[in-house]
Amino acid sequence: MSVIAVVAVLLVIVLVVGLRVMRRLPGGPAAAGGGETDTAYLAEKDRYEDSLASLRSAAEEATVAVEDARAAAAAARTEAAAAKAEASAARAEARRIIDAARAESEAVLERAHRQAEHDAEQARAAARRSGEREIAQLTAAAKEQTQDAERRQRRLDERERLLAEEAERLAERDRRITTAEAELSGRETALVRRETALTEAEENQRRELERIAGLTVDAARTELVESIEGQAKREAALLVRDIEHDARATAEQRARHIVVDAIQRVASEQTAESVVSVLHLPSDEMKGRIIGREGRNIRAFESVTGVNLIIDDTPEAVLLSCFDPVRREIGRLTLEKLVLDGRIHPHRIEEVFDLAKHEVERLCQRAAEDALVEVGITDLHPELVTLLGRLRYRTSYGQNVLKHLVETAHIAGIMASELRLEPALIKRCAFLHDIGKALTHEVEGSHALIGADLARKYGESDDVVHAIEAHHNEVLPQTIEAVLTQASDACSGGRPGARRESLEAYVKRLERIEEIAGGKAGVEKVFAMQAGREIRVMVRPDDVDDIGAAVLARDVAKQIEEELTYPGQIRVTVVRESRVTEIAR
Repeated sequence: MSVIAVVAVLLVIVLVVGLRVMRRLPGGPAAAGGGETDTAYLAEKDRYEDSLASLRSAAEEATVAVEDARAAAAAARTEAAAAKAEASAARAEARRIIDAARAESEAVLERAHRQAEHDAEQARAAARRSGEREIAQLTAAAKEQTQDAERRQRRLDERERLLAEEAERLAERDRRITTAEAELSGRETALVRRETALTEAEENQRRELERIAGLTVDAARTELVESIEGQAKREAALLVRDIEHDARATAEQRARHIVVDAIQRVASEQTAESVVSVLHLPSDEMKGRIIGREGRNIRAFESVTGVNLIIDDTPEAVLLSCFDPVRREIGRLTLEKLVLDGRIHPHRIEEVFDLAKHEVERLCQRAAEDALVEVGITDLHPELVTLLGRLRYRTSYGQNVLKHLVETAHIAGIMASELRLEPALIKRCAFLHDIGKALTHEVEGSHALIGADLARKYGESDDVVHAIEAHHNEVLPQTIEAVLTQASDACSGGRPGARRESLEAYVKRLERIEEIAGGKAGVEKVFAMQAGREIRVMVRPDDVDDIGAAVLARDVAKQIEEELTYPGQIRVTVVRESRVTEIAR
């Protein structure tokens, strides 16, 4: 439609321009008035004709264009009609789709409505059930609270009733007390009157007695008291004498019975400790291997173990001599293992010595545990158990100390049972009374005080500590446990055959010899050998030189001469050995 309008506008413009041109043209050459004007007229006319021709061609073109525009418009109208038809079909399809969508949406809404109603019904049912449960719970709680309130009310009513009854009893008691007070007041008045009368009668009687006897009251009282006092003293002295005599006779008889019964009931084995051990050899050829080339094996053995090895003409046997039983046992085990192994040289001796030392420690630990089981003690500190194991090879006047402790504990337990005391505590006191002997060489002081310090350090009770420190009267005994510990110790050590004084004195002399040498500076090991006739002192080569070794030997010999009494002479040998070890890789 717009193209047709444009073409029409162009035609109108062409027509308007043509009309205006025609109006401007003059009437002809006459009207122009001369020849000159004809030329101008013709030129102007040609120009206008050309313009008119151009306008006609433009009009024709416009007409063609209008025709084309009409054809295009017809085509456009056709297309518009087709588009309208398609639009109508689309509208119909859209209307159908909209109707289907509306129907589907109505169905969905219907289903959603039904589902919502179903969910709402379930929610209402769940809410109803929850409400019913809550109502039931609230009802039960309210009922329980009501019952509780009723119980409390009943208790309050009962308490009020009891209080009312108590108030009535108190009121009745007050009435009785008031009545009794009135009666007592009357009685007191009567008693006062009677006391006054009695006082007057006693005064009259006293004056009458004084008149008859010719004595005053104070003189008569003094004479009577003196007479009664003399008689009472005499009777008391007789009674005390009889009681003391009976108590002494009974106590001595009872104590003797307890001690004899305790000793008879304890069956301890008799042991005879010595300072020599015998090791049997498979053949006499082994003696040469033990001695070694130029005696190097026997010297290494004695220097490592501190045990004197005696090889004589006794067939298939060697002797090991040492006053220290633990050291002697270690030496015996070392030599026994070397003989069984067959390899005997200085380095092997040191290795086997370490193994034997550990084995003896295990034996000591086992011996201590066996002794504890035999006595019945189970809660002893591990350090005390280790110290007790060291007493397995310790002797006192020839008596084994660990066996002495077990025997003392049994005797003390029997005495405690006879006296109706607690056996466990007294057996513990008696079993630990010589624990200080395990450290006699390491700590200065009496073994009783050392043992008390050990027991106190490892948590033993005050009764046990006091019994240990008082069993040799370093501390005055204050408890029955300490007294029974002393008695049981005396019974075990004083029985016939239990101890030998000579062996103990010999051992103490050897121990003192080692202590004298061990107290010097630079000394590493000290061994008393040859039954105390020789002492070997091992020094550290870095601390003691050759001149110092000579000075040390002279000092030790001089101190032994001043402090000890011994037969014969004692040789002091100072060994200063330097070792250099390298490892080939």
